[in-house]
Amino acid sequence: MSEQRIKSERVGHVGVLSFNRPKVHNAMDDRGQGEMLEAFLAFSDDLDVRAIVIRGEGKSFHAGRDTRVLGQRDPKDSDFNFVKRAQKLQHAFLDCSKPIIAALKGACIGGGFEIGLMADMRVAGHSAKMRLPEILYGIVTDMGGTQTLRTMIGKSRAKYYLMTGDIITGQQAFDWGIADWLVEDDQVDAKAMEIAEKIAANSPQAVQMFKHLVDQADYGVIKNGLRQELTSICTMFKSEDYKEARQALAEKRNPVFIGK
Repeated sequence: MSEQRIKSERVGHVGVLSFNRPKVHNAMDDRGQGEMLEAFLAFSDDLDVRAIVIRGEGKSFHAGRDTRVLGQRDPKDSDFNFVKRAQKLQHAFLDCSKPIIAALKGACIGGGFEIGLMADMRVAGHSAKMRLPEILYGIVTDMGGTQTLRTMIGKSRAKYYLMTGDIITGQQAFDWGIADWLVEDDQVDAKAMEIAEKIAANSPQAVQMFKHLVDQADYGVIKNGLRQELTSICTMFKSEDYKEARQALAEKRNPVFIGK
């Protein structure tokens, strides 16, 4: 039997979901994506779970989509349906009444970083390398990164990191408000659990009410942003810049973009 991409366990009133492909820094494929959504929804519906921790096995949180499976899908599966299916996890995060704490360390790349950004709180390790590299491939984010990053670091910085694909370190993330706690790598998971357990000890209904009250200002904006990213990336998938980026990747060279 092949190894599960996602580990799921309940510790008291805390549900813990772990990306479980440490040999590839927890990069995910379609199967892992499906397992994550199923496990998350199960915790979201479990009345005994009052808080959820998202973490990664090994040295990294989540390195984004596994590059070995890029472009591999059923030819009947349209770009629109493919991205919309991936976005179900982000919508589930937004609609979940329970607080979600992300434990970020090592690689936090692309969709993996966007999962961390969609959490309610983030603990970062000093090794964390956060990045939205889509611009380097001639495409845009499709898991809400344009909206969540903007709410944390402002429009100018968000535009810079989205338009350059530069790395955000754990220290920068903490200084700018992406990460709420910065700890040594070997303390990241423990700190996330400490926070989750402290919240879970309080009135579940009051906690959920507070989450909805705080989120209401940005909820519709992020939901709409996800829809706009969906249509935008479908357009970019047909562009000459994306074709050039894919070809350059295959040929192990730097792309030369000519799109206007």
